[in-house]
Amino acid sequence: MESSKLYVGNLTYSVTEAQLKEIFEDFGDVKDVRVIERKGFGFVEMGTVEEAEKAMEALNETDFEGRTLRIDEARPQRPRTEYRRY
Repeated sequence: MESSKLYVGNLTYSVTEAQLKEIFEDFGDVKDVRVIERKGFGFVEMGTVEEAEKAMEALNETDFEGRTLRIDEARPQRPRTEYRRY
C-alpha cells in the first residue's frame, strides 16, 4: 500500500462517522472519517500505512451492521472535468 487512506464499501445508509471511527480505532490512530451519505460507502484515513494495512486485513469481509464490509486502498481523487453545455 502507498496510502493510509482506505475505501470502505457496502455500508448501510444509517452508519455514522462516529460508528466507523470506533471500529477502526482498534487498529491505530484514525485521522479522518468521511461517510458519503446515501451512497453506502466512505473513507477512513489512518495514522500510518502500516495501521491502514492492519485494519484492512482485519476488517475486510467482516460483518458490520448486517452488511459485509468491502475495504480497499482508496484511489486518488480524480480532478473534476468541466463540461460545456450548448
